[in-house]
Parts: sequence; C-alpha cells; structure tokens
Amino acid sequence: MPEALVERAREALDNAYVPYSEYTVGAALRTADGEVYVGCNIENANYSNSLHAEEVAVAEAVKNGHTEFDRLVVTSGARDGVTPCGMCRQTLAEFCDEDLPVVCDLGGDDVAEYTLGELLPNTISLDTLEAAAAKRDADE
Repeated sequence: MPEALVERAREALDNAYVPYSEYTVGAALRTADGEVYVGCNIENANYSNSLHAEEVAVAEAVKNGHTEFDRLVVTSGARDGVTPCGMCRQTLAEFCDEDLPVVCDLGGDDVAEYTLGELLPNTISLDTLEAAAAKRDADE
C-alpha cells in the first residue's frame, strides 16, 4: 500500500485554497524515477478558472522535467473515496498509460485502487485524433 504517498497527498490538503466550496483535494504524483510532486486545489470565484490538485501536481512535475509517472494518490478533506474528475483524467492520459495506478484515499488506512483506463475508458489521445483525421480524409 502506498502509505507514504497517501500521507503526502493528505499533507497537501493543508495548502488548498478553497474559500468558496471548502472542498479540499490533495494529490501526490510519483514519477517513474521515484520523485513525488504534490498538488492541492486552488479555487477562483469564477469556478472554471480553478485549478485541480491533480493538475497542479502534473504541472509541477512537468515544470521540473518529468513526463513519466507510475502512481497517483488523491484524497479529499470533504469526503472519502474521491477520484479525479474527467478533466483531470484526460490530463493524466496525456502523460500516462492506461495502466497507471490511481489510488483513492478512503480514510484511515483504507484505499481503493483503479487504473487510469478503468476511470477513463476510450480516452481522447493523439492516436484517436489521428485516426479520426484519417477517416475524415478518406471520406472526402
């Protein structure tokens, strides 16, 4: 069980900026070479400008030169068992294979583990966009 990653995600909750919803989310993303980047959600009065914890963790890792990841943990101070939203799942799919383990903190010592492919089947990717373009070109 990824206890250390769960703890890092939980620690990130303390830095969440959530004056509107008070719905804290923390994430810990481990790179293929073992470095860990954390993120918390950052709200904006215009909710569509808010940043999600998973996005913040990915951005921090990419900013530091990492684009290969082997595990993500997400947690929430508002409820147990939170999973990444659809937008965050798509962001993860940009960098991760469908077998990326996504660990969801259930509180206490309990977690639920999924793969990114289970959470986001039939993802939009470079391959699917190229296939759609090829089909469009063939139909013309």
